[in-house]
Amino acid sequence: MHPVQYRGLGMKFNLYFVLFTFLAHRFLPKYDVRMQLLMFQIKMLRDRIEDQRIVPTPEERAELLRLGNEINHDVADVMLVVKPQTYRRWLSSKAKTRSPKPAGRPGTAEDIVALILRMATENLSWGYKRIFGELKKLGIAVRLTTIRDILKRSDCPPPPEKTKSRPTLPWSKFVSAHMESLVACDFFTKPVFTLRGRFDRLCAVFLHLGSRRVYLSQPTFHPDEAWVMQQARNVTMWLDDHDIEARYLIHDRDTKFTRQFDAFWKRAGVRCIRIPPKTPQANAFCESFIGTCKHQCLNHFVCFSLGQLAHINRVWLDYYHTQRPHQDTGNNVISADFRRISAGPVKRQERLGGIVAWYEREAA
Repeated sequence: MHPVQYRGLGMKFNLYFVLFTFLAHRFLPKYDVRMQLLMFQIKMLRDRIEDQRIVPTPEERAELLRLGNEINHDVADVMLVVKPQTYRRWLSSKAKTRSPKPAGRPGTAEDIVALILRMATENLSWGYKRIFGELKKLGIAVRLTTIRDILKRSDCPPPPEKTKSRPTLPWSKFVSAHMESLVACDFFTKPVFTLRGRFDRLCAVFLHLGSRRVYLSQPTFHPDEAWVMQQARNVTMWLDDHDIEARYLIHDRDTKFTRQFDAFWKRAGVRCIRIPPKTPQANAFCESFIGTCKHQCLNHFVCFSLGQLAHINRVWLDYYHTQRPHQDTGNNVISADFRRISAGPVKRQERLGGIVAWYEREAA
């Protein structure tokens, strides 16, 4: 080859070498820094994982091996999810022929997990040991730590604190557990039109949750402290007449429920429980009765005197106790004297111009 041609090739080689060196110095440092940045972020994430052991799935393992093959499996300085020894073990001939075994102990059966969650949600005051004991009675062998882990994974409420002598009890549980000794009270108003204008009259309602019996006071224009205390005395006699032994009285934070009112009931052996502010649902039984009374009766009348309202209340209350079926009691009538009659013609009975109506059989 001619010397001039050798000289031309040498100049091209030098040019490519200079260009390669320039690109290497220009981009390789940035590439190395990017790799270091990614690896440092992986390390940060690993430090925040509670379980330091990461078990790859078969699909993840196959992808790691595929990527490692691109660099001849030289992964000692870049393999962070598993140890390099584990990666080399994957490359053995035995590891390629056998399917990987699931890591850790066998999981708890789904029906047992469902039973543990059921016990925890239906009995909020039970802790891990209480559930453990119930499962042991049923012949189910589960470790205490397994129960704890299952409840934590399912975001179940924590067990009751051992430092509390009385664990917290949901309001619905408290009400259902003390139905026979609970009385709820509240006030409601009805407008009355007189010669001097429109005025709201007020009635007091006391409802025994166990029997659904109701005491409904006479209406008044002046619900002062003396009137409220008189209603409290009337209710105590009403409770005695119906053999109701009350231990708790639920009421809201109305200013008409004074300290003297609570002190009167305390002397009678009844504890007054004030519901939280703006939570009428905590006094749902009383609110439901008032809503039913207004919707099915009072809203159909325009009243012009207290006597008229008192008469409407008496008729409605008598119907409520003796003729109206109640869904919460299995669609039965409250009155113990009520007797079902299965023979005879059916006749419609009505009061208050048909606003209050019911059906009964005529005696043969």
